[in-house]
Amino acid sequence: MFDEQAILNELAFKAVRSSGAGGQHVNKTASKVELTFDLESSEILSEEQKELLKTNLETRLTKAFVLILQCGESRSQHKNKAIVISRFLELIKTNLIEDKERIPTKTPKAVKRKRLANKRKKSEKKSNRKPPQID
Repeated sequence: MFDEQAILNELAFKAVRSSGAGGQHVNKTASKVELTFDLESSEILSEEQKELLKTNLETRLTKAFVLILQCGESRSQHKNKAIVISRFLELIKTNLIEDKERIPTKTPKAVKRKRLANKRKKSEKKSNRKPPQID
């Protein structure tokens, strides 16, 4: 697949101030970690892997094909960095897996028979609601 340690060297990290409750601690510490990964300039991933990631992550990539992940769950910058790295690796691993092509199968005869029997029952039920015809 890919070398995890080598791909970690291509990541850029930035610490920013976290939002939300936390009092003065939030105002004076930069504990939120922002991870950026430039997909185009990656030397670890092959061209096929890059194309696969571009299609699978198209909603999460910027126009310049940069992936940005953030984590501000913890008050500790180190914990947030570890969390965002694990999220990144999981995201890359899951999106590098190619989906198997589905082989369409025929609808079983029993299913068709059951559907037709249900239609017949429903039809009879509705026809029984009609008043009898007297000629």
